[in-house]
Amino acid sequence: MSGSRAAIRYAKAVLSLATDHKSAEAVNSDMKSITKAIAKSEDLNQMLQSPVVRSSDKKAVLTAVFKDANVATTNLIDTLITNKRLPLLNNVASSYVELYNQLRDSQVASVTTAVPLSDDLKTKVIAKVKELTGKEAEVKNIIDESILGGFILRVGDIQYNASISNKLDKLKREFTLN
Repeated sequence: MSGSRAAIRYAKAVLSLATDHKSAEAVNSDMKSITKAIAKSEDLNQMLQSPVVRSSDKKAVLTAVFKDANVATTNLIDTLITNKRLPLLNNVASSYVELYNQLRDSQVASVTTAVPLSDDLKTKVIAKVKELTGKEAEVKNIIDESILGGFILRVGDIQYNASISNKLDKLKREFTLN
């Protein structure tokens, strides 16, 4: 728990600094790329978490991977290395994205489908989410073939399951109860 609180504190500090320097959007883009890179590369994640790998080696890898990063992002990485908190980088990055979205009065709507969403459908989902919540939304498409068809929409704490697998499960339960 203390790790996540520390990550939020670092994220708030970076957001404040980036907002003052009018680079919050660029830093948000960096933070998204950091979370994607760590999620895609198990080696990168293990390197960040490893107490055996020297801080100088970690810094060299991170500066090579994120060479086009904003100054605030590189300063964050340096601060985390100095404070021996580099394992928090992924949590700090995801916390930053959440805080940035709250600041912009925006949110992430994750849509799980069996096939990738077309651009037309993404536009319709964004419009529907804005209509329902009154906030801008960014659509994150998750592909899960096990839902067979339809979609599962998740915005914040709200989930709407219109998947075929969910409907089949409901039918199955109805038949087993009767």
